[in-house]
Amino acid sequence: MKKIVVLTGAGISAESGLKTFRDSDGLWEGYDIQKVATPEAWQQNPQLVQDFYNMRRRDALAAKPNAAHYALAELEKQYDVTIITQNIDDLHERAGSTKVMHLHGVITRSQSSIDSNLTYPIDGWELKMGAMCELGSQLRAHVVWFGEDVPMIVPSARICQQADIFILVGSSLAVYPAAGLINYVHYNVPKYIIDPNIPDVNRVKNLIKIEEKATVGVPELVKGLTNN
Repeated sequence: MKKIVVLTGAGISAESGLKTFRDSDGLWEGYDIQKVATPEAWQQNPQLVQDFYNMRRRDALAAKPNAAHYALAELEKQYDVTIITQNIDDLHERAGSTKVMHLHGVITRSQSSIDSNLTYPIDGWELKMGAMCELGSQLRAHVVWFGEDVPMIVPSARICQQADIFILVGSSLAVYPAAGLINYVHYNVPKYIIDPNIPDVNRVKNLIKIEEKATVGVPELVKGLTNN
């Protein structure tokens, strides 16, 4: 089976009603990201940070996968598909995709405040202050904050090197190190970019641009790939 690697960004989740990253004004759901998405914010006001991610988790659990999520899951019938997502929701998994790598963590899990390798499922949307990991530290959202390492970036780069087909959906390629993953895809591999506003990727070879929102462009592309 040919290997398809898909990199998804905020644009695919936005069509399910989720703002998974900051807007152009630097705010995320009205919050200054420096006050809710950094290790320093956690040290200064852990309750605010916990409440913020509880709200994001509640929103994510209430959201439903859209046509783009379901179409990507359909690809598994004919291809070996790995989805690398910048998003912290679990919409890909709920749509049926079986190999999903979360670059920035997944909000439906918690992690130890002192050992990020210790992660746990969360029952429901609320993670309370006072909930401890097995080492006795406060549990926080399993999300990579600004200023923290991105542990999945190296395995993701390796996966991109193996791609026979590469698809980018709903990402402006503005957030590093995730934006650099396209550079690991072999130059002769076809690279599809689906977004209403195609990012500047003139340096990339074998590029096919689909200027559509995810729920239109992804089903169109999947139909073409599965009919061949």
